[in-house]
Amino acid sequence: MINVVLIHTFKEYCALLFFKGALLNDPNGILVQQTENVQAARQIRFTKVMEIAELEAILKTYVCEAIEIEKAGLKVEFKKASEFAVAAEFQRKLDTIPAMKAAFEALTPGRQRAYLLYFSQPKQSKTREAGVEKYMPKILNGKGLNDDEFAS
Repeated sequence: MINVVLIHTFKEYCALLFFKGALLNDPNGILVQQTENVQAARQIRFTKVMEIAELEAILKTYVCEAIEIEKAGLKVEFKKASEFAVAAEFQRKLDTIPAMKAAFEALTPGRQRAYLLYFSQPKQSKTREAGVEKYMPKILNGKGLNDDEFAS
């Protein structure tokens, strides 16, 4: 069994999240990309129960299409890690520490993306530099940004 959609709640809204929502047709313009970095998932947001009732037929159509996409084995084409911006502070480390470059390139594409996005978020160079310094040991040890996060 494969999941194609889930329901999640937030303070301001609840939503149906389609794992491969980027592949869905959206003639009604109701699918939302949560952030610019979310590549596959899309959601339909609700702030009132009545909205769900009003969209019942449309929602069924979207869910059925999501099931058909899964049955067909369609895949979302993800951007490669090399297509993401590299923070200058991290690029300097990659350029000057060969072991860092080798360790980063040995990480899975998902782990590379996570680091690239994390290092690019802060607005100030000092903050980006601190983040790079903090996570250098994890990269050198072949760990992803969130690896060991839930270890006891």
